[in-house]
Amino acid sequence: MRVMLKDNGIDFEEISCGGDWQTKWKAEMAFGQTPCLKDNDLSLVQSNAILRHLARKHGLYGVNAEEAAYVDMIVDGVEDLRNKYAALIYKNYENGKEKYIADLKDQLLPFEKLMEKLGNGKSGYAVGEKKSLADYALFDLLDIHQLLAPSCLNDLPALKAFYTAVLNRPGVQAYRETEGFKTRKVNGNDNQ
Repeated sequence: MRVMLKDNGIDFEEISCGGDWQTKWKAEMAFGQTPCLKDNDLSLVQSNAILRHLARKHGLYGVNAEEAAYVDMIVDGVEDLRNKYAALIYKNYENGKEKYIADLKDQLLPFEKLMEKLGNGKSGYAVGEKKSLADYALFDLLDIHQLLAPSCLNDLPALKAFYTAVLNRPGVQAYRETEGFKTRKVNGNDNQ
């Protein structure tokens, strides 16, 4: 979310609810969890609901229904792999890391093929010829995997070009220079 907002020059205020979570914030949140986006009278939780809302509102959902469908497909594919990553990180890191990394190219290959078919990877577009929600979802997934397996994109040229192009966007670089990015915890248990 932060990368999408910063990369598109969308002003936002981030409020940490850590210290007052139980007493002030939890009861206010649908499903009792964060993140939460407050957009005028709209209050949303669930990361992908927030991302989809922001993408629709700011023209980042493809230029037509076909592109929007591919955006959804990529975002859902990202979530499938993110769930496998989370299972590794939180449930089987020590015993599963080697196999996960060995299988990672096969897990990323569908995204490579989609990038070749749908995107303009060298320009950092996962779908079509302009920024979309798919860029940010896929970039984030690739970014966390760069920590786990820095060479994971070496044999996937379209994904590598895409990742590099998004990484080099001025808004993405500006976000990565923030204190919030530099001090972020990628995973709650420090496995990465």
